[in-house]
Amino acid sequence: MILIADSGASKTDWRLINDSGEIGQHRGIGFNPNYQTAAEMITELQDDFLLDIRADVETIHYYGAGCTSSKNRQQVENALRSLFKHAEINIDHDLMAAARATCGSNAGIACILGTGSNSCDYDGELIIDKRPAPGYILGDEGSGAYIGRKFLADFIHEEMPKKVREKVLDTFALDNEVIIENVYQRPFPGRYMASFCRFITENKNDPYCYMLYYEAFQEFFKKHIMKYDGYKNKPVNFVGSIAFYNSDILRSAAYDVDITVNLIIEGPIAGLTLYHQKKL
Repeated sequence: MILIADSGASKTDWRLINDSGEIGQHRGIGFNPNYQTAAEMITELQDDFLLDIRADVETIHYYGAGCTSSKNRQQVENALRSLFKHAEINIDHDLMAAARATCGSNAGIACILGTGSNSCDYDGELIIDKRPAPGYILGDEGSGAYIGRKFLADFIHEEMPKKVREKVLDTFALDNEVIIENVYQRPFPGRYMASFCRFITENKNDPYCYMLYYEAFQEFFKKHIMKYDGYKNKPVNFVGSIAFYNSDILRSAAYDVDITVNLIIEGPIAGLTLYHQKKL
């Protein structure tokens, strides 16, 4: 059996390909070795789906957020090894997942816009260039955490339109103390900030909510896409819920700066499954 994982800060999509080619699927909690220890990941891996198949899995292809450095990849491998003691384990970062799922064997720029953000220039086989991705405090332009942070800051400073603020108060049990506690004292503040994007998307017909996305996407283009050689002549592809559910704003923002957006998908797991099926 082959097990494929696409893991982000918020969720992990798992696909299992058995000997007869049948595909099983499961969605579990997300992992990121930048914010979790191997011990914490081992605890979260005690999932009924994974426990049921652990003796039968021969090969694992894991693509994950935070798996850029060898230290982090080893940490994830150690966590997986606690469960899958005899499997061959291959760890790669989420950018490679985005590139393989959206570009296939063609050259292009692959981007992630989900809870966090990232991008790379892909030649059809290898990632030949990438921009820094320092996380939700120093980066993550265009991501759910980035947009949610601006939204919460505007709420605290009373700088969002009155009717939007009233709707926020009707929807959430929100005040400044709650925000501060969740951002500075509780785990996974990026997930917390990104969680408000559902509300922002549902209200994107309001100019304020629309511009939160539009300006964040413009900042992402400036910090990432426009720094790749020949970016105007390359198709730019996206994976991630923020890109997928706000594709209309994303395409508009790209058009305004002469960027060609090609494929926008919610997640790369289907493309990765096809990729590895072809390797069998």
